Amino acid sequence: MSSPKRKSMLSTLYFSLLIVVSLSFFLFCLTSAASDSFIPKDVILLDCGTDSDSNDADNRHWTGDANSRFAPASQNTLPVQASNQDTSLPSKTPYMTARIFNSNFTYTFPVTPGRHWVRLYFYPSDYKPHNSTAALFSVTSGPFSLLHNFSASAAALSGNLAYIIREFSLNATDTSLNLTFSRMLDVSGSYAFINGIEIFSMPVDLLSVVAPFITTPQSLPVASPFDSLQTMYRLNVGGQYISPNQDSNLSRIWYDDTPYIYGAAYGVTFDKDPNVTINYTSITPAYIAPVDVYASARAMGPIWEVNLNFNLTWIFPVDPGFYYVVRLHFCEIQSEITVVNQRVFEIFLNNQTAEKMADVIAWSHGLGIPVYKDYIVYVPNQETSNSQTDLWVALRPYTKSGSEWYNSILNGLEIFKRNDSNGNLAGSNPNLPPFVALAPSTPNSSKTTDSRSRGAIIGGASAGVAVFLLILGGLCCFCCGRRTKGSQGGSESGPSGWLPLSLYSHSGNSKASTVSGKSGTGSHVSSLPANLCRHFTFAEIKEATNNFDESLLLGVGGFGKVYKGDVDNGTKVAIKRGNPLSEQGVHEFQTEIEMLSKLRHRHLVSLIGYCEEDCEMILVYDYMAHGTLREHLYKSGKPPLSWRQRLEICIGAARGLHYLHTGAKHTIIHRDVKTTNILLDEKWVAKVSDFGLSKTGPAVDRTHVSTVVKGSFGYLDPEYFRRQQLTEKSDVYSFGVVLFEVLCARPALNPTLPKEQVSLAEWALHCQKKGVLEQIMDPYLRGKIAPECFKKFAETAEKCVGDQGIDRPAMGDVLWNLEFALQLQESSEEDIVADTTQIENDEEAPLTMKGKDGQGVFDDTTTTTSTGISMGGRSLASDDSDGLTPSAVFSQLINPKGR
Repeated sequence: MSSPKRKSMLSTLYFSLLIVVSLSFFLFCLTSAASDSFIPKDVILLDCGTDSDSNDADNRHWTGDANSRFAPASQNTLPVQASNQDTSLPSKTPYMTARIFNSNFTYTFPVTPGRHWVRLYFYPSDYKPHNSTAALFSVTSGPFSLLHNFSASAAALSGNLAYIIREFSLNATDTSLNLTFSRMLDVSGSYAFINGIEIFSMPVDLLSVVAPFITTPQSLPVASPFDSLQTMYRLNVGGQYISPNQDSNLSRIWYDDTPYIYGAAYGVTFDKDPNVTINYTSITPAYIAPVDVYASARAMGPIWEVNLNFNLTWIFPVDPGFYYVVRLHFCEIQSEITVVNQRVFEIFLNNQTAEKMADVIAWSHGLGIPVYKDYIVYVPNQETSNSQTDLWVALRPYTKSGSEWYNSILNGLEIFKRNDSNGNLAGSNPNLPPFVALAPSTPNSSKTTDSRSRGAIIGGASAGVAVFLLILGGLCCFCCGRRTKGSQGGSESGPSGWLPLSLYSHSGNSKASTVSGKSGTGSHVSSLPANLCRHFTFAEIKEATNNFDESLLLGVGGFGKVYKGDVDNGTKVAIKRGNPLSEQGVHEFQTEIEMLSKLRHRHLVSLIGYCEEDCEMILVYDYMAHGTLREHLYKSGKPPLSWRQRLEICIGAARGLHYLHTGAKHTIIHRDVKTTNILLDEKWVAKVSDFGLSKTGPAVDRTHVSTVVKGSFGYLDPEYFRRQQLTEKSDVYSFGVVLFEVLCARPALNPTLPKEQVSLAEWALHCQKKGVLEQIMDPYLRGKIAPECFKKFAETAEKCVGDQGIDRPAMGDVLWNLEFALQLQESSEEDIVADTTQIENDEEAPLTMKGKDGQGVFDDTTTTTSTGISMGGRSLASDDSDGLTPSAVFSQLINPKGR
């Protein structure tokens, strides 16, 4: 090669290398500068009602407010101590001490001008001689009303919480920030109080951007210097709880998003690929959200056909009459997604399109680069009341883009409420506090994120947990290893991911009983009620199902496959074999056994026994010859059920649920009522099944059970979802959906229909109120339902799916009305038969029985068939059919015990 040509190539190579190095250095500087942690100028943690300093559970240092520079005029206040410490408090600081105000009092905090986080801590305990329910007060800061006639006790009670945290973003225009507490003057004995106050400087540009207002083409500032905001929600979507000391020196708390997901469509969660690094930029600095938010995500799932049939949706209770800033955090953390148009999706806020073609790679320009998007939505006042309403956030694939993945993704979410034109941020009172201090649930051990180093206490606890999990893991491997080597014809999917159930004993008693299998030679340790139902060996189960012959497969559910089996030389059974990859696991397995082994009722499916050998979880039930109710309603090709059959099946299911609610020793809430969980035996007797999600009802002195929302998409009680408060009325709502499903012969959800018709409950309720419900009923039933029966059935279903649980009837009332509807149907059919017989008799009667005008006449001996039904000494046909009042005529309501 000639020398000039070689020099030219070297020059070109050198120039290219120089460009690459320069760009790399520029990007490194940009990323490094952007990723530097924000250092707040003002950091105040004030423990109210004490003169001593202390640390909280996150090892943050709090200063007592007594005689402090923040409260110089403390002579009009009273430092107090809580009379008791709730077990769910994360630490004594700052909750166990408080400062009480019987007149207006102002804290004055010297700060640098600019926007600050202000967090108020309330623990509504009794501070003797002050009762917690007497605390009614307002909090203001300059022209802004943060809380108005606020009752911390009512707010905590409505959310079943021990303590409340309210977070605000306030802009200090000078060198001080004031907080004024004032009691409600028109209520005798009222007072104000506060347990702790936090003040942190905020980055200048954290909330200084503009955002599109989704109902108009204009953009609005997220927060002008003259606005204040309240944090309503801050969620680590698809990830775990993030504590204050893990969050870029801003001490924010990020909660799990699971309680807010609509229905059962949870999608899938995942962590970033090991070879992906989170790289902040000047557009998205590190203080926007911590690494842990962007290192995990929630998506719709791996099957694109399924993804096209639902939206990934979250629902948030909010106060009406305010503008809300919705901030969504995104980061592509899967190595497969690297170029534009691989994953494109739509974003909806309150059923309005916020983003038509969301493409995270197009926004961020790379893998592992965070980006966030702000949107502003207005939630109007409701016509009926000022109570809370819902704000919906939904994602779905955008198919018109022709993208490679029909999917959507979200890493984090924040919702801020902006003050109204009067400077007000306060919502209705009492209300369900949206931004609440939910104690973090037990972390999901499968999650691994780039968490920063914890304190010594957390580290020690984590080490202990790790050792414990290693021991359990070893036991699991040992158990599954034995099964793999010694079991013939075992699970086709390999070693189970479950542990032996005995390791999950609630009591933790090491002296669990040893139960021998019927025909097995070994024994195993179990905490299950062997005295109430039978234990089967795995060998017996394999024999009963011909080694799980697929020709005996009855169906597949959330727990696993169900096979038809034969035990004890001829007894037909249904054998449900758990799938280790299923979302339902040990807890559901044990709940099903514990519930059904203690319940016996004609309309509850009978549990014969179980098997938990070789890492298997298997349940054995009575065989239901006619399968599920759903397969006799649609999409199965089976002959349609008559209206009378459907009524009798609904009545049977209602009897079973009524027994659970009132006839058992303790109230039992099924929590997963749907047509696939109503089984039919050889005589078409309905039996309620699948108790894996069931919960024991509230104690006598409580109105509800607070629990994570579980259930099935389309049947889920909206009030239970909003509040995470489970009652018997949640079952009533689900059963109302079943009633409409029986009447209309269509699924509870059908995503292929127009938006307003997707949800059967909503569409049927709309049609019922418009008086056109008969237009969407099963065509097979048209002309076969007596008008009075149809009216009673429709009214009953309508009341069941009421939005508020208090407006729904009890299951006993539902049962009575269905019995009444059946009587009305039977009476109408008898009238038709009587009328037909009368016509035939008239045709054969002599002409002297006819009037001169040809019309029929009756003599004194002729009797008519009354359309009224005499029940319990009264005519039901003459009663107001709108009432839902039980009658003594139904003996099963008087004595709802199992038969």
